[in-house]
Amino acid sequence: MTATGRRIRKRKLKAEINVVPYIDVMLVLLIIFMVTAPLMNLGVDIDLPQSNAKSIEEKKDPIVVSVDTAGNYFLAVKAGSNEAIASADLEAKVGAIVRQNPKQAVFVAGDGSANYQKVMDAMVLLQRAGVEKVGLMSQPKNGN
Repeated sequence: MTATGRRIRKRKLKAEINVVPYIDVMLVLLIIFMVTAPLMNLGVDIDLPQSNAKSIEEKKDPIVVSVDTAGNYFLAVKAGSNEAIASADLEAKVGAIVRQNPKQAVFVAGDGSANYQKVMDAMVLLQRAGVEKVGLMSQPKNGN
């Protein structure tokens, strides 16, 4: 007992985790990701040449090698996933895919104002990677 006559009680420590700050951080991150997700640019703008060719029906997603106006290469293995790639890496990646699946469809999408030599270089890289057939992509002509 103390001089005043009161008992001193010892407090027991709580063994609980306070999750309220974690929930606050999670909600802030959720809002940040919801705002920034539409701003991400997942594709490359390519102005394809126009032709009257028929469309090809494919059961699987084809591999698409895109060449932009500056001559840079982009590889899309799945629909909608364009990634910038160097010429040596392009040959290695496509070669690995074609060795696993020799009947995989491969297309080259060259920008209409791109240097034709860069499109031909992409086709040579694909040939060295083991691709037997390469298709060229185009946009349908308007009005015809």
